[in-house]
Amino acid sequence: MKLPSPTSSFRLVAIPRLAAGGRWRVEAMRSLSEPCLLWFTKGQGRITIAGVTRGYTAHNAIFIPAGVMHGFEAGPQVFGTAVFFGRDCDIVLPKTPQHLRIREVHAQQEVNILLDSILRELESDVPAHDRATQHYMGLLGVWLERQARKAEPGEAPKPDATRRLVSRYTTLLERNFRTGMNVGDFAAALGVTPTHLTRCCNAASGRPASALLQDRRIFEARKLLSETKLPVGRIAEQLGFNSAAYFTRAFQHLTGKSPSAFRRSA
Repeated sequence: MKLPSPTSSFRLVAIPRLAAGGRWRVEAMRSLSEPCLLWFTKGQGRITIAGVTRGYTAHNAIFIPAGVMHGFEAGPQVFGTAVFFGRDCDIVLPKTPQHLRIREVHAQQEVNILLDSILRELESDVPAHDRATQHYMGLLGVWLERQARKAEPGEAPKPDATRRLVSRYTTLLERNFRTGMNVGDFAAALGVTPTHLTRCCNAASGRPASALLQDRRIFEARKLLSETKLPVGRIAEQLGFNSAAYFTRAFQHLTGKSPSAFRRSA
């Protein structure tokens, strides 16, 4: 039996296509099981990574490691490329999120050429195209590492106590959002009061802790409704809601549609 090529998990997707099934597919809080690089070439918006919100614009490169909760605005004027490295990627990549503002024209051209080369090899069937793809992806990892090392010291937000707490909260939330834990439970696990946790989330992302939690749960609900045939009651149970009725009310409040209506439209 022929094993799948390690390059088969590499994917390049135009950023507007990510939102083709609805803006919730990029804007709502979620995490990926693989590393991702977002390279914006036009437009601007806001992106939230690990509970911290920042603005982005053209020529921003944003790297998101696997398992890190995030969501970003993708309006009609936003263009760029999302690079997915696959679950079993063996390319050397940063261990932490990176938000890089690439000001040097040479560096902008360099990443554009790399992405064009990767896409060409992915779409090719010429001999050794899989090895070529692997090498170009490796060079993309090198480019990312070099840009991260020479980023200006003031580029990234300082990891103050507020951001550290919110980062811990989003990490814990990502592991436990299906369990039915509420903000009070998360605050207790983090050794702070719910009021303090909410204040820190508001400061870091402009959203209370409860909104981040509900957004993550409802994103997962929408994904299950659109991509599976699980009954609504089963989805509610999997996401830790006390009852299907409560899940339906929460879902309709946040999306404007009942779960069944959303499934039909999806």
